[in-house]
Amino acid sequence: MKKILSLPQLIITLSFHLSVWIIERFSNIKKYQNKVDKLNELEKGTLGKDIAECLLKNKLKLVPGYESHDLKHVLLDYKMNPVDEIRMQAFMIGNGNISIPSLSIFLYGFLLLPNKWRTFYKDFKNGLTSQPIKHWQIDQYSSYYTTDLRKRVIGTKDVQHVMQTKMKKLGLITSCLSMVLGAFGMLYCLHFLFSPVLEDLVGAGFPFVGGAILFAAGLISFSINNKKTGPNNGFMPAEVYSNAA
Repeated sequence: MKKILSLPQLIITLSFHLSVWIIERFSNIKKYQNKVDKLNELEKGTLGKDIAECLLKNKLKLVPGYESHDLKHVLLDYKMNPVDEIRMQAFMIGNGNISIPSLSIFLYGFLLLPNKWRTFYKDFKNGLTSQPIKHWQIDQYSSYYTTDLRKRVIGTKDVQHVMQTKMKKLGLITSCLSMVLGAFGMLYCLHFLFSPVLEDLVGAGFPFVGGAILFAAGLISFSINNKKTGPNNGFMPAEVYSNAA
């Protein structure tokens, strides 16, 4: 059984190292080495220092366009290896980062590692209940303590509240779709209602009424779901963290 499971892991490992090699090979990373050196000069325990140490430990370089990727590895405590890369993508999808690269990497690992599905689900759930970090950049958070950031980010949301928010968004999307389809049906049938032919009137009348009902139902649903919420209690790290700089 071990040999069967090791083959997918070998494929993922080779793919991972090949991707890293290609990215480093075709990126201008010389100027980013100075940035790593500066991060390494920060105080012990800060996110920037931890990122620099992680890169040096794994013999990796800071690549243009992938700085936030390394930040997430360190912040979320996922190691720089293929399996943890897939786990991190599961977390980020749950966290709201629905992008083609994230989905591609996750699906690749999901299909090849069925024995890790339970782990991936836990990571997804952790991302769902954590503060959004997809737009975080190293320059913004390098001088904050890593442990403080983790406490403020990971698992700080209530699962029930998150699901209610997701369902509300789904309801809004469904309402908009209903209005669009209803309006399209009404417009499509409109010119047939002025036809002198009885068959056209009957044939277009019922779909027109159906479209009107669909549009009205969507509008009512949208109005109900789009009620104003309370004040924004968003995540504002600059006001709550102890800056180590």
